[in-house]
Amino acid sequence: MTSRIIKNFIAAVLAICILGLSSSGYAPKILKGNSQQNSVSVLEYHNGPKRDGVYIDRTITKSSARSFHLDPSFKANIKGAVYAQLLYVSKGGGKGVIIAASEENEVSAFDSVTGKTLWKRDLGAPVPLSDLPCGNIDPLGVTGTPVIDKSSGTIYLDAMTTPDGGHTKKHLVYAISLKDGSVVHGWPVDVSAGVKFGKIRFESGLQNQRGALTFFKGTVYVPYGGHYGDCGNYRGWLIGLQASDPSSPKSWATGSYGAGSWAPGGVASDDGKLFISTGNQKDAKKEKWSGGEAVIRFSPGPVFSGKSADYFTPKNWEELDSGDIDLGGTGPVMINLPGSKPKRSKLVLVLGKDGKIYLLDRNELGGKGGQAAAVEVASNAVIGAAAAYTTSHGTYVVFKGKGIHCPSGQSGDLTAVRLTAGSPPSARVAWCANQHGKGSPMVTTTDGHSEAIVWSVGAEGDNRLHGFDGDTGRVVYAGSGSIGRVRRYQTPVLAGGRIYIAADGVIKAFKR
Repeated sequence: MTSRIIKNFIAAVLAICILGLSSSGYAPKILKGNSQQNSVSVLEYHNGPKRDGVYIDRTITKSSARSFHLDPSFKANIKGAVYAQLLYVSKGGGKGVIIAASEENEVSAFDSVTGKTLWKRDLGAPVPLSDLPCGNIDPLGVTGTPVIDKSSGTIYLDAMTTPDGGHTKKHLVYAISLKDGSVVHGWPVDVSAGVKFGKIRFESGLQNQRGALTFFKGTVYVPYGGHYGDCGNYRGWLIGLQASDPSSPKSWATGSYGAGSWAPGGVASDDGKLFISTGNQKDAKKEKWSGGEAVIRFSPGPVFSGKSADYFTPKNWEELDSGDIDLGGTGPVMINLPGSKPKRSKLVLVLGKDGKIYLLDRNELGGKGGQAAAVEVASNAVIGAAAAYTTSHGTYVVFKGKGIHCPSGQSGDLTAVRLTAGSPPSARVAWCANQHGKGSPMVTTTDGHSEAIVWSVGAEGDNRLHGFDGDTGRVVYAGSGSIGRVRRYQTPVLAGGRIYIAADGVIKAFKR
């Protein structure tokens, strides 16, 4: 036979084999996205713009997870406390680069296998707490999780700096080369010098930048709120800086003082829109809502229409305001709820200090009181970042908080809520567990829905890594000793088959 005939014969045989396997129910799985665990990068908070916190690694099962342990050969040190989530750029084959940013304004790149320092960049002196009107981070440098644009090899982040030891305070938004840590030409941008919304000017000393950044259609988006203690006339801000021309920023600010966007998840995006959540307003006039206690949807820019389709606030927003009960205790999380009617299948959820989960139609947020559902699920304030995942048993949201109506024999500071499609959709506590601290959870699965494990750290508690069965809350991993001092809201990262966690001055790696 000729070579062409041979090739055609082989192709036909392969086609018949695949068809036979498919008809028998054993079609080979085509693994997409994060299922290729050795070649997937973690470029922003919670592994993507939807902020669901789901990672896929086909080798991590509830059984194999028990073999995770600290890698004693991995040694990576960074100066200062770390609140920002670690990021990871894959080089393939389980190798890559870990990016870390600290409150000492040190940004560093490490080899993901050995921890060897590849480069470090000092972004200037951080601001001492004694020179801030209030707060609980000392000193204050990089807090919000950076974002990486892999196509251009650029890291974007906000650093709080002082050129004169504390008197002058600046928020500088940097673009840094992933290759060597050098600052990209035209950056950083001094936010106070160039940002205003109408007649409202940005005041760096009153604003804190805790929420994660995102990069969307050539623009980096940065959210701002106030310092711990709610001092001064800060506002909620969302600022957009074009990568190609950062000298012409666009922005939006709340009409009232307060109403900060401070949850660690920061800016989420999906379907060409951007979403943030906000906290309590400080000077809102009676019955005049002006941006607080809300989920707000923006068009690129950012541009907020002001229409009810583009914001949600509870009917009792004034009561929440007066009690400092922030709706925006978590940032928005995008979910799809299987079985819902098309209009209700794409949802955005948020949890807050009132212990409720709010489910919103992503295409029509509904204005005042326009939620698809609001259900009390926690007995205390929910603060941090939630994760959302779907298994064969249902769709779940997991968060740091004390659940109400936990199953018999269960309790603790980590709660999973099961969502059920309907009109309206429903939510009930599925399981409760104890993570022994203030970390924010993430989830691993083998294919997007199987073998779900919820991972979290007992931050500012036992400082250990914990793993729980995503369906039942049963402990599948109990840690292997204290990691060091892990700061509140810190979340683990899965990269290259390993789990990484940042603590004060050090990065730890867990492997199997």
